[in-house]
Amino acid sequence: MVRNLNHDTFLVIRYVKRRLTVLIDIDGKHEWRDCIDVPGVRLPRGYYFGTSSVTGDLSDNHDIISLKLYQLTVERTPEEEKRDREVFLPVVDNLKLPGMEAPLEPMSGLALFLIVFFSLVALVFAIVIGIILYNKWQEQSRKHFY
Repeated sequence: MVRNLNHDTFLVIRYVKRRLTVLIDIDGKHEWRDCIDVPGVRLPRGYYFGTSSVTGDLSDNHDIISLKLYQLTVERTPEEEKRDREVFLPVVDNLKLPGMEAPLEPMSGLALFLIVFFSLVALVFAIVIGIILYNKWQEQSRKHFY
């Protein structure tokens, strides 16, 4: 979406009251569109903001022209202040990561029996077909002397 454009693209990252919002302007019209909005994000204090344009295998070229950082002043209750001070690791409330679904229920005895039974039937069927094809191949490969 941002490759080979004749204008600059912009990204706004905003973190206010445990809500992380990312807005983008890739059309060059100074119209912001929502990219992501995640509530319940808890970030620890005392860390620094860093950025890199390295993409790993260097198949893309990104230039970071400038960064503008602002500290927003938001009024908080003493309870919110205490709760935010206790965060040591970044956490997102109620976030389901890919691959972290609920564990599957174990299979019932009947389902396991049917899977094993039909697997064995298929294996026997494949062996019989293989023997028949092998015998036909041997029969055709014999040299006949008349």
